[in-house]
Amino acid sequence: MPGIDECLLETMRLPGARSAAVIDWVSGLALGVAGEAPGGDYEAAACETAELARMVAEYRSLGPLSAAGQPDGASAPPATGTPTVDGDRVPPPEAVPAPAPVHTAGPAPVVEDIITTNRDSYHLLRFVPGALDGTLFLHLWLARDEGNLALARRRLAEIAQRMVL
Repeated sequence: MPGIDECLLETMRLPGARSAAVIDWVSGLALGVAGEAPGGDYEAAACETAELARMVAEYRSLGPLSAAGQPDGASAPPATGTPTVDGDRVPPPEAVPAPAPVHTAGPAPVVEDIITTNRDSYHLLRFVPGALDGTLFLHLWLARDEGNLALARRRLAEIAQRMVL
């Protein structure tokens, strides 16, 4: 089973790979990096992507749906407040609960990966299951004109599954 360095080298072999990193989303520290740094600074890129990963992993609204079609652990708001044109009711602001964090440091986040796109590249963040209580993710920076996002997503999932720390 490959370690961090082997996984990063395998990730860098993907067509269009510009950089790869293994990052702890709780601390924002990069445990390993390969390629050029997004924005020219590995530490800043690790902190910024960790903030995004933490934000996505901690909120139920971005988790899986329950059998009722609501985000897991959420329930429909009570039918109080101002009626709208279609008959639904908008609850008063004080009746809307604040989002509750799902994860701080324990079981792995329910989100598998995060994809951000811009004009010339993709950023793919893949959570590593089981590693350090599920707080690690792989960050791949992929050139848009050379890379294949679908292939990269599948390969990153395989690499994350095999990674040993």
